[in-house]
Amino acid sequence: MNKHIAVLPGDGIGPEITDGAVRVLHAVAKTFGHTFTFEPLLIGGAALDACGEPLPERTVERCLASDSVLLGAVGGPKWEQLPGEKRPEAGLLGIRKALGLYANIRPARLWRALADASPLKCAQDTPIDLVVVRELTGGIYFGARGTREDADMGTTAWDTEQYSVHEIERITRIACSIAEKRGGRIVSVDKANVLDSSRLWRKTVHAYAEVNYPHIRITDMLVDNCAMQLVKDPAQFDVMLTSNMFGDILSDEAAQITGSIGMLASSSLGDGTRGLYEPIHGSAPDIAGKDLANPIATILSAAMMLRDSFLLEREAAAVERAVGEVLDAGYRTADISPADASRVGCRQMADLIAERI
Repeated sequence: MNKHIAVLPGDGIGPEITDGAVRVLHAVAKTFGHTFTFEPLLIGGAALDACGEPLPERTVERCLASDSVLLGAVGGPKWEQLPGEKRPEAGLLGIRKALGLYANIRPARLWRALADASPLKCAQDTPIDLVVVRELTGGIYFGARGTREDADMGTTAWDTEQYSVHEIERITRIACSIAEKRGGRIVSVDKANVLDSSRLWRKTVHAYAEVNYPHIRITDMLVDNCAMQLVKDPAQFDVMLTSNMFGDILSDEAAQITGSIGMLASSSLGDGTRGLYEPIHGSAPDIAGKDLANPIATILSAAMMLRDSFLLEREAAAVERAVGEVLDAGYRTADISPADASRVGCRQMADLIAERI
C-alpha cells in the first residue's frame, strides 16, 4: 500500500512528538511492506512566524491532496496577544473545517501498566475504556461572537451556541457506528434543563437513533452530572456523545483519569476516508526542545490513522501492542514516571516502540 501523509508539526513539542510517530510509521511500513511518504507543512504559530497567517493556503491544498493528516500541537504564549483570527488555534479550527471534519473521536483507555498513574482509587480494579465522540465544527466555538462597549456594564463579549438537526444527526451516526463495534451503549451528554440547543440535541439524537440504530441503547446525562460520574464510576461509560465545548472539556477529564493527557490519541473524521489525527494535549512550550514530551498519544493517533483511514487493522494492532509491551517493560516518560520506573525521553520512547513493531 502506498499512502501520502501530510505532517503538521505545529508548535512547542509538536515537532518532537510527530517525529516520533513518523519513525514508528516507518517501522510499520518496513515490517508490513507498505510505502508511506511524509510531507511536512506549516500550521499555527510556526506558520504565523513564517508567513503571517496560522493556516497558509498551501497547507490546506496539500492536506486536501493527501491520504490523511498527522498533526502535533499548536499555540503558545508567544502568540497569545494576537486577535482571535490570527492566533495559532485559528489554524487548527480552520484545517478541521477545510477538510470537512465534523466528528472528533477520543478514546480514553487506562493501560494496565499505568493503573498507579490514575488519580482514581478505583483504577486498580475498575476498567476504564471509553470513547468520547465530540461534534467538532458547530456549537459555541463556531457561533456568532462579538464584543461591545456598554456604558453601564463595561466591555461585554458574547459567543453563541447553535446546532442544527443536520449537524446533530451526522454526529449521532458516527457515535452509533462506533457503539455497534463496542458495547452498544451511548450516553448522550447535554444541558437540556437550561439550553434550547441542548433540548434540540436530545430530541434529535433519540429520533435519529430510533429509526436508524434501534438496537443501540441511548441514555441522557446532564453535563455537570457527567463530569461527576466520570470520576465516580468511569466504568459505566462506553461511548459518550456530546457537543463541541462539552466534549472538549470532558475528554480532557477522561484523559487525566487514565493517568496522563500524554497518553490519549484522537481522530477527526468526516464523510470520507481522510482524517486528521492528533494527540489531545497542547503544545507544552515549557518543555519544548528538552526531550521530555510523551510521544505515545501521537503514536496512538497514528495507529488510529492506520485503522480508520487506511483500513490496516493488523498494523494498527501492532502499534498498540508495541506501546503496551514498552509500558509493561517499565519504560516511562516524565509525565507517567513513578520513582521505580525506567525514565526515558521522547525520542527514546518512540524508538523503543518502533523496535517492537
